[in-house]
Amino acid sequence: MTIDRIAVDAQVHFGQPCVRGTRVPVYAILELLRDGKSFDDVIRDAYPDLTQDDIRACLDYASALVREEEVHLASH
Repeated sequence: MTIDRIAVDAQVHFGQPCVRGTRVPVYAILELLRDGKSFDDVIRDAYPDLTQDDIRACLDYASALVREEEVHLASH
């Protein structure tokens, strides 16, 4: 499972989820993708030590968070 590539460590980026074995926070990858960067762009221009599987893991992690999020709507 690609989500295993994500680690949370209180000693790295104040506990922000990062790509395992790096100091690259998940949010940084998501922001680059949001800005229209391709996986190849992210690797070439920003994080050459990452792989496409690492980037996919960031997307999987974010998706899992949203999927598991409990939303409480106010009733009218």
